[in-house]
Amino acid sequence: MSDQRTSVSDGLARELGRMTEDAARNYRGGTKKADLAKGHPNFVERTYELWDQLATEQALRLPIIERPAWKVVKLGAHKNADSYRQALKKAGYEIGRWANDMMGHSNFKIIPKPVDVELVLVTVAELGFPDGATRKDIYEKALSLDLQLCPPEVGPALRLDYLDQPAGEYLLVAMEPIAGSDGALHVFNVAHDDGPRWLGSYYGNPGHVWDGSYRWLFVRGK
Repeated sequence: MSDQRTSVSDGLARELGRMTEDAARNYRGGTKKADLAKGHPNFVERTYELWDQLATEQALRLPIIERPAWKVVKLGAHKNADSYRQALKKAGYEIGRWANDMMGHSNFKIIPKPVDVELVLVTVAELGFPDGATRKDIYEKALSLDLQLCPPEVGPALRLDYLDQPAGEYLLVAMEPIAGSDGALHVFNVAHDDGPRWLGSYYGNPGHVWDGSYRWLFVRGK
């Protein structure tokens, strides 16, 4: 994932400063507690973490076409599936059986030159299907909003980059499904259950109805 840092404009910095000053004056913990917080050795970094969290939550309130990228992932950093497998195992990630099969399929293609792609995260309900929808309907609606399907490489590339994925999160990669060794169609699933973080898969058969709460990753259109 891209770690490029940019500066906040002077005008926005002043506005944030005023908001922080107002928040400090009205802090319910009082002066003594605020002074303790100020003295925390990670005060600045923890403040940035709060801003990141608030920015993420606010972005999800925007219409899909207005949202900033959820994450930026670099593709083409590895030359083949075995390189990805080795990197995933070295980083301590688990690879599911079908996900491993998918990376060995001829339809799993590596981007020839490194490129950053912007990922947009949406739920089935946000696409207009609170009661669920098939993969075909989900994809068609997303494409109508200028989103694009992900190259299959997004699955392992995101798994490698998503170091802080919270427990209980399961993200589906919106891609052309790839057949596993069982003959069934699958899409990648970037997951963190109660144990390790995974690169897994979900069945990608066209008739399956996905509940409104399922979260899919698409690439922002150019």
